Amino acid sequence: MGCCVKNEDYTKLQKDVAKFAKAFSHPARVTIMELLVKKCNCICNDLVESLPLAQSTVSQHLKVLKDAGLIDGIEKAPAIEYHLNVENWIRAKQVMKNFFEE
Repeated sequence: MGCCVKNEDYTKLQKDVAKFAKAFSHPARVTIMELLVKKCNCICNDLVESLPLAQSTVSQHLKVLKDAGLIDGIEKAPAIEYHLNVENWIRAKQVMKNFFEE
């Protein structure tokens, strides 16, 4: 009976590590993050041109990064401009550092 762990039993650090690790678990998402760190912002078409993926696949990867809080999108019709969420980017780096140093 004691072997089951409920979601509320995980620490904030454990939940954050899992969230950020999921966001970085695909090389396309790592590449998107690298591009946004270098360029500050990009529209989806710029990212599609930089990756060997279809636009719909890039959009799915952007959604994962957005759900993790690592990027934000601003609608600039007809496109969406993506940029780093700097506060959460710094938080992700700190969370992962703390995790690996424990």
